[in-house]
Amino acid sequence: MKILLVEDDKFSIELLEGILSPYAECDRAVDGREAVEFFEAALRREEPYDLICLDIMMPEMNGQDALKKIRALEVDLDVPQTVIWMTTALDASSEKIEAIYKGGCNAYITKPYTREKVLTHLRDHGFLGV
Repeated sequence: MKILLVEDDKFSIELLEGILSPYAECDRAVDGREAVEFFEAALRREEPYDLICLDIMMPEMNGQDALKKIRALEVDLDVPQTVIWMTTALDASSEKIEAIYKGGCNAYITKPYTREKVLTHLRDHGFLGV
C-alpha cells in the first residue's frame, strides 16, 4: 500500500507516519500544492496512492482546495477515486460538509491521532483485515 501524508505540522506528520508506516510506504508533502503535484506525478508513473491523508489548514494551498484539485485530476485523467481522509484539528460542521459533500473525501478524522482511531479507519476502508 502507498500513502501520501499531507501535513505542515512536524509532530502530527511524524505521529501519523509512525502509525501507518508498518502497513504502507509513506510519502510526505508539506502543503496542498505539493500534494497535488505528488498525486499527479504518481498517476503519471502509474504508481497511484492508495490513500491520502490531507490536513485542512496548511499554507500555500489548504486541504479543501487540494481535495477539489485531486478529484478534478481523477476525472480529467479518467482514473478511479483515491481514498482521501481529511485530517484536522477543526471539528466544525462547515468544514465537514465542505470536505465530505462538496469535496468528496472518504473520512474526516479529527486530531489528536490515536493508533486505534487510524487503524479503525484503515479497516473501515478495506486496507486491513477485519
